[in-house]
Amino acid sequence: MKPCRPVLLTHYDPIWSEKFNKEKQNLLSAAGKFLTRIEHIGSTAIPGMVAKPTVDILAAITSLQEAKTLIKVASSIGYIYVPEFENELPERRYFYKDSADEDAFHLHVVELDSPFWKRHIAFRNYLRTHPDEADAYAELKIKLANEHTTDRNAYTDGKSEFIHRIEMLALGKSTI
Repeated sequence: MKPCRPVLLTHYDPIWSEKFNKEKQNLLSAAGKFLTRIEHIGSTAIPGMVAKPTVDILAAITSLQEAKTLIKVASSIGYIYVPEFENELPERRYFYKDSADEDAFHLHVVELDSPFWKRHIAFRNYLRTHPDEADAYAELKIKLANEHTTDRNAYTDGKSEFIHRIEMLALGKSTI
């Protein structure tokens, strides 16, 4: 595992969308026969949102059985596969691609229309269309980044309740 980097948020940068589109093309060129959809998720996909400058990519695969071949293909374009994360989320295959000072990309590979897929797309779409909730999320992220600058796990854990509430709202489920 790589060493933990501090939580450093930056103001929204429109280049994140451009970086996603360029990386999407790289993924399609290398692994298009395995991937059925590719979406930009996470804070860098929400205009105006503060974020760590890491572009999160959600890629759909027909079956996780194809993941073994995809691992080889993704590594050929610079992705590092982290199998340990399957203990937490067995329905996802996780990869990252480094740059000098921060992960450039996080790649989450799941089956299309899986609960993981639906939650992440719903969360992104909800915050894109509900600016008050997006502002509240940004404020929470800034607060947590200030409190947990050197502890990414605490930073992530601190966002969980908010994220779960938004996912339930976005999916039309009760938050009670």
